Amino acid sequence: MSAVNLAPPRFDDPARFGRVAVLMGGTSSEREVSLNSGQNVLEALLSRGVQAFAVDGVPALVEAIRAGRVDRVFNILHGGDGENGVLQGLLQSLGVPYTGPGVLGSALTMDKIRTKQVWQAAGLPTAAFVRIAPGGDLAAAVRALGYPVFVKPSTEGSSVGVFKIEREEDLTPAVAFASSYAGELLAEQMLTGGEFTVGILGDVALPSVRIVPAQGWYDYHAKYIADDTQYLCPGLDNADDEARIRTLALEGFRAAGCSGWGRVDVMRHADGRFLLMEVNTAPGMTSHSLVPKAAAQVGIGFEALCWRILEQTVPEVAGP
Repeated sequence: MSAVNLAPPRFDDPARFGRVAVLMGGTSSEREVSLNSGQNVLEALLSRGVQAFAVDGVPALVEAIRAGRVDRVFNILHGGDGENGVLQGLLQSLGVPYTGPGVLGSALTMDKIRTKQVWQAAGLPTAAFVRIAPGGDLAAAVRALGYPVFVKPSTEGSSVGVFKIEREEDLTPAVAFASSYAGELLAEQMLTGGEFTVGILGDVALPSVRIVPAQGWYDYHAKYIADDTQYLCPGLDNADDEARIRTLALEGFRAAGCSGWGRVDVMRHADGRFLLMEVNTAPGMTSHSLVPKAAAQVGIGFEALCWRILEQTVPEVAGP
C-alpha cells in the first residue's frame, strides 16, 4: 500500500443529506465519551450547513424516526447497542441509512474473542489469547498463557475493565472483577514493540498513529483525560513498515465484515511483527481521538472528516 490517495468529496450541497440525527449518549459504560464525540460531530455538521440534530439513545431515535424527522443517522453511540449490531439491524429494517459498518461487522467486532477467531481462520496475525467463560478460572487461564498479560472483557470498549497483569500478585483485582462480571473475558498476550491504531475511511487506510502514554499503559485516563500522551503520526518512520501496518489493518477490517469507516488497533511484537488487536466501529471523535488525528495528517480537517463519513450514507448515482 502506497501513499494515502483519497478521492475528493462527491458533492458539496448539505441538502443532499436531508435531516441527520447524530446519535450519541445511550446507556453503555461509554456514555460520557459518546456525548463528547457526538457534540463535536454535531457542531461540525452544523458548521457545514447540514440539518443535523442530537438524539440521546436508541429509544429517542426510534421516536424521531416514527415522527418522520430522520433521513439518515450519524452513529456515534459508543459501545452497547450502538456497536453490537442491534442499532444497525433496526435501521436497516426501517430503511434508514447510517454511518459505519453494517449488522455483521458491528456484531462481530463488538466481541473481541470472535473477531480474533475470524482473523485466525483468515490467516491474519493476532496476539495469543485464552478465552475465559463466565465463572471460569481466570488465574488458571493467565498462568496457561504466561505473564505478562492483559485481562479484558470481550465486549466492552474504552479500556473498561482492563487489567494489566505482570506477576502473580496482580491477579487479585482481576479475579475480583471476574467474580462479578457476567460476560466472557479474555487473557491476551502483552506485547512490547509499540501500540498503534489505523483509521479506515472507505477503502483507504489512513496513516498509522503510534500511541505513547507518558507512563503506564493506554488506559481510560490516558485516552480521554491526560494531556501528556504522545500521538505520533505517521506512527512508523520506515515506509515499508508503514505500508505493511496499513495493509494489515485494512485486511483485518474487511475480514471482520466491516465497511464504511472505523479504526483498527494493532500492536507490534518485540520481534517486529504487527498483530491485529481489535476493531472499533464507532470510533471516538473527541479532542483526544485518533481517527481525526490521522485524517488531519493527510489534510482532512475535523469538519471535512465528518462530511466524508456522512457522505458514505448517500448511494453513488450510476452514470448514463
